[in-house]
Amino acid sequence: MADARAYTDAEVDAAVQALTEPGRLQAAQALVARIAPQLQRVLNEALHEGGWFSGAHDSSVRGAAAQEDPEERVRAVRTLVADETRLGMLVGVAVGYELARQLPTPED
Repeated sequence: MADARAYTDAEVDAAVQALTEPGRLQAAQALVARIAPQLQRVLNEALHEGGWFSGAHDSSVRGAAAQEDPEERVRAVRTLVADETRLGMLVGVAVGYELARQLPTPED
């Protein structure tokens, strides 16, 4: 399969804006719900291959949990969860993008 062409910023902005239209994501959500176990496996493999959940991650978890001050512990855990969420989203988008490239198009 040939590499995808480079998209302009305007094209990407328009595509992202289109995603906010009511009902726009229903078909994608239905597809993801059907293949969630397979996607979770691919996401987990990508995260582990990329070293995202290595010793550094374990150290961050231990550091957050070990905070003596309850407010500081909550802040550290929230930061860790937010970082992991962003990372999961970024890797998930990359997986979704590649999945879309692998699926046949009407022209195929």
